[in-house]
Amino acid sequence: MNQKTQVQIPLTTSVSLSKTLNPKIAPGGDCPCKILIRIQSSSMDAKLEALKDLATSSRDITFAQEFINLDGITLLTQMVENLLSFTLTAFVELMDHGIISWDTFSVAFIKKIASYVNKSAMDTAVLQRSLAILESMVLNSQDLYQKVAQEITIGQLIPHLQGSDQDIQTYTIAVINALFLKAPEEKRQVSPRPPPSALINVIRSPKPINEEMAHQLYVLQVLTFNLLEDRMMTKMDPQDQAQRDIIFELRRIAFDVECDSNNSGSIEKRKSMYTRDYKKLGFINHVNPAVDFTQIPPGMLALDNMLYFARHHQDAYIRIVLENSSREDKHECPFGRSSIELTKMLCEILKVGELPSENCHEFHPMFFTHDRAFEEFFCICIQLLNKTWKEMRATSEDFNKVMQVVREQIMRALTAKPNSLDQFKSRLQNLSYTEILKLRQSERMNQEDFQSRPILELREKIQPEIMELIKQQRLNRLCEGTCFRKISSRRRQDKFWYCRLSPNHKVLHYGDLEESPQGEVPHDSLQDKLPVADIKAVVTGKDCPHMKEKGALKQNKEVLELAFSVLYESDEYLNFIAPDKHEYCVWTDGLNALLGKEMTSEFTKSDMDTLLSMEMKLRLLDLENIQIPEAPPPIPKEPSNYDFVYDCN
Repeated sequence: MNQKTQVQIPLTTSVSLSKTLNPKIAPGGDCPCKILIRIQSSSMDAKLEALKDLATSSRDITFAQEFINLDGITLLTQMVENLLSFTLTAFVELMDHGIISWDTFSVAFIKKIASYVNKSAMDTAVLQRSLAILESMVLNSQDLYQKVAQEITIGQLIPHLQGSDQDIQTYTIAVINALFLKAPEEKRQVSPRPPPSALINVIRSPKPINEEMAHQLYVLQVLTFNLLEDRMMTKMDPQDQAQRDIIFELRRIAFDVECDSNNSGSIEKRKSMYTRDYKKLGFINHVNPAVDFTQIPPGMLALDNMLYFARHHQDAYIRIVLENSSREDKHECPFGRSSIELTKMLCEILKVGELPSENCHEFHPMFFTHDRAFEEFFCICIQLLNKTWKEMRATSEDFNKVMQVVREQIMRALTAKPNSLDQFKSRLQNLSYTEILKLRQSERMNQEDFQSRPILELREKIQPEIMELIKQQRLNRLCEGTCFRKISSRRRQDKFWYCRLSPNHKVLHYGDLEESPQGEVPHDSLQDKLPVADIKAVVTGKDCPHMKEKGALKQNKEVLELAFSVLYESDEYLNFIAPDKHEYCVWTDGLNALLGKEMTSEFTKSDMDTLLSMEMKLRLLDLENIQIPEAPPPIPKEPSNYDFVYDCN
């Protein structure tokens, strides 16, 4: 048998062949075992001819039975899956270069790719590539978005989130984000969102969440909160009766009264009742509270939050309103004013209305656990505000101080990344006003403010030593090297290049890599070199040539902030896009240090403050609890004689 066409047949197949003393041959064709061998040939022509013969011979039931007994169906299944997987992989990689437009593909092709995603049981590799293709289609063409949106809905993608494969979940959320991002505003507001049950399965997976999944969850969080922007920027129309009815509803729930205009009593009496009740509700404008909601932000979003709180947490709402209406005027916490300012603050904290960052991975798991996460977030925080107001024994003059403390409480609680709204609430319980004061005092003690002249002189003396230490650290990091990604229109890709400084600080070595390296890359594996002596300048941001050439990158603020280029010879550039802000600062500092220029990055300033503070504390350790005078002690007068001097000789 020719070595090229030899095939290893499973043990079960060998047993079948041994029993088949007289193999069945279909009319005009080979026996099943020969066709099976030919199908696995390394020659594409031979493989194609074998498949043609198989298509003809399979009509014969005897042949079919024997072929199936030889496990031929399994082989065909593997061939189909592997061919499709590699075909789609090649397609994704080829399109990633941006040589041809995505708009060139037909509706039939889109339908075919969408069908792979919509199938309940599909090979993992095929599903991954199909999701990647759909994401790129949506992001790169508004016309293709329309066509993809007709073939696949967010509801059809949900089952892929309920599995256990994190890569599939990541690609699925990426497609959902792309559909959200490209949808028209009116359609985005009514589009179904992934249910909390599906997202909880993702964020509470036993596997740690990888960087790409964290980024996609962050993007989904930002896009979800951006749906609030329309209400946040909508002013209330004081003449709109439907909007005024919401305020009447707040009054009705709080005071258990009917707002029927036909109530007994004169118009003046009813106006007086309304004014009294609106004052108790804490509105700034007691006569016409609708005016309070003409400020944007937060606009109508504040009123929506108040109504949600009143309806879904009615007992807490009534308690807060009645509790404050029974206090003295100067000590009452105005519910209306507080709600408006708190809504504005929460929008600032969550950056409602801002586009997602390209490199951020910070998301809050608790916001994926509830259908009305923002409203519930508000309900927890408005109760916190009322509690903090009482703890501070605040008056109306202290309103801004209370809001500052509440902001600090919320930010500190969010830093812990609670997994649920209940955990967030528990965290806030431990951050009372007293605890905030303790934390502030502790931080103040750790950041001692050395302002006396002797201390300032000591700082100035130490600074050059610290700066030299930072410079050496930056150069050592450049010697270790960094792996940089090649950025394209599709965010996920596996194209890397590596750059490192030689140990003698005279040459930059760089070159392409097949995959992300584990550890340092040796100099001899990097093909290209750039002598440091040839470097003319380092440019950053929009001055970089690769930011001017690529329109898509130019528009991305995050990528712009991570871009830098090395100018050498006359007009040659080595272009970089750092993986994160830290690496950006390390490399720009290191390159400036090599050129003898000042290191001005924010990380250098931060490192200087940290190291200088530590060094100062170490040097002043023996002077603890000793008052350092502002001025040196006076030099005593010269003695009248030196008779007290002892002659050792």
